[in-house]
Amino acid sequence: MAGIVVVFDFDKTIIDVDSDNWVVDQLGDTDLFNQLMPTMPWNSLMDTMMKGLHARGKTIGDIEEVLKRVPIHARIVPAIKSAHALGCDLRVVSDANVFFIETILKHLGIGDCFTEINTNPGCVNEEGRLQILPYVDFQTAPHGCNLCPPNMCKGLIVERIQASLAKEGKKRMVYLGDGIGDFCPSLKLRKGDLVMPRKDFPAWNLINKNRTLVKAAVHEWTDGEELEHILLQLINIIIAEESQLVSVECKFQTMSRAANGALPGALPVPY
Repeated sequence: MAGIVVVFDFDKTIIDVDSDNWVVDQLGDTDLFNQLMPTMPWNSLMDTMMKGLHARGKTIGDIEEVLKRVPIHARIVPAIKSAHALGCDLRVVSDANVFFIETILKHLGIGDCFTEINTNPGCVNEEGRLQILPYVDFQTAPHGCNLCPPNMCKGLIVERIQASLAKEGKKRMVYLGDGIGDFCPSLKLRKGDLVMPRKDFPAWNLINKNRTLVKAAVHEWTDGEELEHILLQLINIIIAEESQLVSVECKFQTMSRAANGALPGALPVPY
């Protein structure tokens, strides 16, 4: 398995829209959503909207059908399947919610490509309506990052992933995103990592304004076709570099064993 972890944002990265707005708009509650938006945190707003949809007789099935119609570029699914086939460890870090994300990924046939989904909880409660909660309980345990929304710091999630990679022996990370919340994790990436911000979106603007703070190599993309081309090109370059490194290490070990007389008939290497 390649020593590469590819971390995807979801909204406007894997899919071409914001999933929250898509559901609200498709089910006819845009005006109420816009009216309530200035009055409460985003997750509380989405939970309130789901409660209102349930009260109007909209079912979980109605929400699922809307999610299955979400716009997505034709090359995104092949890109994800190819990255998975090349042995990459794919993960999602998103400020959407797990119900929306899992429903869409399952419908697209790529749910099994991802080892981990980090997002806001979303589940069907005992009343049969979708309940959405924040990833972090910011009322009692704020994450303390002033770059990120109160419910989620993607940078902290990336740091946790990095800590797990050290134990698993994986070395390189590729991070793809578009929004303001994707800037913080870009700052957590290390030299040798890669960040792929969507061009002319907030993360891209922030990265370009703060290039000296970003250690990772930056590779911008505009649509699904570019995402596929650039991502797979980068993965293949990393795999080739890893293969070359392994070959060099094997040669070095062989020479070392020969120098120590471990190989039959081997002569010591002169110094």
